[in-house]
Amino acid sequence: MSGLYETQRAMRNMRKAAMQRGVIAVLDVGTSKVACLVLRFDGDDRALEQDGVGSLAGQSGFRVIGAATTRSRGVKFGEIDAIHETERAIRTALQAAQKMANVRVDHVMACFSGANPRSYGLAGEVDLDGGPVSEGDIARVLAGADVPDYGLGRDVLHAQPVNFAVDHRSGYGDPRGQIGNRLAADLHMLTVDAHVIQNILYCVKRCDLELAGLASSAYVSGVSSLVEDEQELGAACVDLGGGATGISIFIKKHMIYADAVRLGGDHVTGDVSVGLQVPWQAAERIKTLHGGVVATGMDDREMIETGGETGDWEHDRRQVSRAELIGIMRPRVEEILEEVRARLDAAGFDSLPGQKIVLTGGGSQIPGLDGLASRILGQQVRLGRPMRVRGLPQAATGPSFSSSVGLSLFAANPQDEYWDFDVPTETYPARSLRRAVRWFKDNW
Repeated sequence: MSGLYETQRAMRNMRKAAMQRGVIAVLDVGTSKVACLVLRFDGDDRALEQDGVGSLAGQSGFRVIGAATTRSRGVKFGEIDAIHETERAIRTALQAAQKMANVRVDHVMACFSGANPRSYGLAGEVDLDGGPVSEGDIARVLAGADVPDYGLGRDVLHAQPVNFAVDHRSGYGDPRGQIGNRLAADLHMLTVDAHVIQNILYCVKRCDLELAGLASSAYVSGVSSLVEDEQELGAACVDLGGGATGISIFIKKHMIYADAVRLGGDHVTGDVSVGLQVPWQAAERIKTLHGGVVATGMDDREMIETGGETGDWEHDRRQVSRAELIGIMRPRVEEILEEVRARLDAAGFDSLPGQKIVLTGGGSQIPGLDGLASRILGQQVRLGRPMRVRGLPQAATGPSFSSSVGLSLFAANPQDEYWDFDVPTETYPARSLRRAVRWFKDNW
């Protein structure tokens, strides 16, 4: 873990430096768009570095002073495919956001989806010397966690302590000051394909920027779209993006599981394009303006002009019924939701006390999706929009900005990670690997 551990630690220090200077940009590198927000941290209520080991604090201390999006090129399934194209898109979005903010930005934090995320639940235990728990004890218990062999070509993206126990008292967010004989910790660790991180690092460097942090889109979307009691009692956030659908599960204000399905809104557009024999752009327009997943009797009579510029007058003047369009879209949307259901089942989502599912991301705007989703996912489902943050332009308040807004909240108040503590270097032998979700039953 050491090489990446150093990179992560360097990024955390850079974030602190950027906060002191008062300006940082966040970058959502997506399959269909690259979004950039420029944040200003004001001196009077500068986002307080939290004292506690623990969860995201209430949103405070920053305002959005610049925002821009551009069509993403070179990203497939949430992963960078063509580096130079992506670099151009990042530059375009960043320059437009800087222009609006009227300030130059040197540090960015980025989030991305895809990259084959895998969740692990780790546990560590150490003896205490009878005094109150100190930060050193927390570092020791984290170092003692049973890190599994997660394979070559993989990097750790998040490693967050989600629960502490002192003797038999469990459920502490921050155990410092507690007195006991044994300290135990549960960590959630998320690994991703290393090449995805390398490509983002490379793109950001090419734009003459410093990378001050990386996060999973699924995670930050949950941070901005789940309300406080959902994060506390247990809920899943399903972020329907263009090229990938991110899934994150939260309980006790911590993410304890994340996954991604390599399907998204672009696949629905592709089906419409093939089914109606229209170009991609036309299919995207038809999907956005007329799409849906639930057909009623009215939809047989509602005709949609497909448009087109092939020069074949008959072909370009065709009309299809909305029912036909829904018939093309619905099977793909069902496939995405069935896949999400399978991942939630594998994670043991059923054992949570609260079982809300929140749909967000650009793909969540298809009319009728929430009804279809509650049938397939079999839970209470609602559509989620990101939390309101100061200065956010109206155009950036929709569900497609959940990850950008979540990344802003994460930039202001990051949760503790493994590398935030002076963890001793001697690592313990890898012991049993437990499922990420076993602790619900044991501890909560």
